[in-house]
Amino acid sequence: MSALRPQAEGEAAPGPPRHSGELSSTQASTRLLAYSDALLSIIATVMILPVAHTKIHPDQKLGESIQQLLLMKIAVYLMTFLIVTVAWAAHIRLFQVIELIDDVLALLNLACMMLITFLPYTAVIVAYGFYHPYLLNHQIQMSENQAFYKHHILQIILRGPVLCFLAAVFSFFFIPMSYVLLGLVIFLPHITRLIIWCKNKTGGPEEEEERHRLEAFTFYLNEPLSKERVEAFSDGVYAIVATLLILDICEDNVPDSKEVKDRFHDRLIEALSEYGPNFLAYFASFVTTGLLWFVHHSLFLYITKTTRFMGLLNTFSLAFIGGLPLGYQLTSEFAEKSHNEIEAIQVSCVITFFASIFQFAIWITALFHERETLHPLARYGGKEHAFMFAKLALYPCVSLGAFFLTCLLSKFSTAIFHIMQIVVPFAFLALRILVRISLAIMKSVLSLSRRKSVVLDEEETCLSPAETLS
Repeated sequence: MSALRPQAEGEAAPGPPRHSGELSSTQASTRLLAYSDALLSIIATVMILPVAHTKIHPDQKLGESIQQLLLMKIAVYLMTFLIVTVAWAAHIRLFQVIELIDDVLALLNLACMMLITFLPYTAVIVAYGFYHPYLLNHQIQMSENQAFYKHHILQIILRGPVLCFLAAVFSFFFIPMSYVLLGLVIFLPHITRLIIWCKNKTGGPEEEEERHRLEAFTFYLNEPLSKERVEAFSDGVYAIVATLLILDICEDNVPDSKEVKDRFHDRLIEALSEYGPNFLAYFASFVTTGLLWFVHHSLFLYITKTTRFMGLLNTFSLAFIGGLPLGYQLTSEFAEKSHNEIEAIQVSCVITFFASIFQFAIWITALFHERETLHPLARYGGKEHAFMFAKLALYPCVSLGAFFLTCLLSKFSTAIFHIMQIVVPFAFLALRILVRISLAIMKSVLSLSRRKSVVLDEEETCLSPAETLS
């Protein structure tokens, strides 16, 4: 069965020689997928803008504002982010079936990007691919029952778009059902796998034969996405979050030329000093985003294969990464001493904590299947295991520590919080040194204890039987 597996997502598997006329107008879908991944990561991340740019009056309590203004927007953002990631996964699955593209497919894919649920263009792409079989996966090309594969592929790929369409219909007269259907879009793949597992355990010979009939083709469609695709989508989310931060600082925190002339007598540096807390908030938020990307990069450097559960945890982590612009907006908006300052810091701590704890959960999940998912250096007893554990635990501990400090210290301010964020990179360096020193001490203690045991064994062997008895 491993011989049937495609070489890589977006890469054409070796097939029979094609006619030169076919090759002249076709190409691998690798670049098209990279472009689509970038667009989808942008679409998923910019959903945070309506949440981050919600105006809260300084005299209004932040806790009440979160309940009245932000809570529903945050829920919609999280649901939308998860739906976009489901659509992204479906797009990747689609191009596991269609390995080569021509001009028509490239244009159809651009049309897909205009409608994130990919309805009805997904069906059009599949129909076009089967009308031109030389664009398809090599295994489908060689099959005698392409109609069966076409029907089964459409059934898998169109579930999400159909549910989104039904949710749109129900939104006109029964909104709760729309939310239920959108929830099914997110969790339907996991529910389907559970149902299939139960059927396989209780099914008869006919169902077993049907399962094996499909397994030869669909086994890799049901597998987790490759870690390269997960890394590409994740990098896009981190890059867009960093870009949103700089857009906010350029839009709202640059003095007007007339204001510089009238209030500060053409002294730009003095005018910029008025926005000092906002610039400090930007640098701190950018450092947090960059270091969380660095932790994610370090984690996936040692992950050799992702599981479905690891992919789900990564999606949750990215959803909270997308919330970092909200933390920046709150801590820069309420930088001065006010009753909302502490609550703004706490919201930022919560966002950072969940973004990092889901990264830590990916690591823990990988350890349970370390032979399949982790490089030997990162496994239990490996050279990098202790440092990776400490690196992934750092941000959850720092965010929790800052949260509790806001409860204990009345003088804790946004300036102190942002300085803590900027200092974290030095903590990474100190952490590496501390881990190395601790491991060296442990090794020396273990070697000394072994030497003592060897010396005692040698002394016992040198004693005569009478001395040993005495």
